[in-house]
Amino acid sequence: SCSTVLKNLHFITRPLSEEEGNFSLAYIITIHKELEMFVRLLRAIYMPQNIYCIHIDEKSPRDYKTAVQNIVNCFENIFISSKREHVVYAGFSRLQADINCMRDLVNSKVQWNYVINLCGQDYPLKTNQEIIQYIKSKWNGKNITPGIVQPLHVKHRTEVSYREYVHSGVPYVYPAKVRKAQPPHNLTIYFGSAYYILTKDFVHFALSDARAKALLEWSRDTYSPDEHYWVTLNRLPG
Repeated sequence: SCSTVLKNLHFITRPLSEEEGNFSLAYIITIHKELEMFVRLLRAIYMPQNIYCIHIDEKSPRDYKTAVQNIVNCFENIFISSKREHVVYAGFSRLQADINCMRDLVNSKVQWNYVINLCGQDYPLKTNQEIIQYIKSKWNGKNITPGIVQPLHVKHRTEVSYREYVHSGVPYVYPAKVRKAQPPHNLTIYFGSAYYILTKDFVHFALSDARAKALLEWSRDTYSPDEHYWVTLNRLPG
């Protein structure tokens, strides 16, 4: 029962400070295995003033999906992504999963300030308040999506087209013998982390701007596009 979940797992049920109550975070968590690890992660980052979008890999076992849904049903501020992807490692589907959650989050009633993406095997080293104070002290109004101009040794990721294949039931991406067109809008491609902390304004921009949409479409057949997409958009003037 939900009351047992809340009590036995010691979920926090009220903001622990005024500062936290006035600064809501959104989380995107992409998961596909290890239910217990997911529950530990969720309990560690859960605050009632935050909001959480959970993307479950569409190819995950049915009993795993059911178990996650049963946990999510106990909370008003946690939900399953309205559109789920068959996630392939280093494929476009991993980026699309985050974008699906972003669309849900911008339509939520919670007035969140920043969104943080995680996978099911992550775990926080800081408290919710420490995360907020770090954002406010150094990054207020800015995104945390570090990167550099795409190095030579990873240029192949965006210079040739990648296709999805299945071998022994395992999907993977592999380069095709087709060179890609240059990036749209004469964009300079940057390379960085697939993980980020983004402002709500930036998320609105990423979902609506013509350059962002064009880059997203162009990135469909690249290798691990989540490692260039966010950092490239963040380097655009303005």
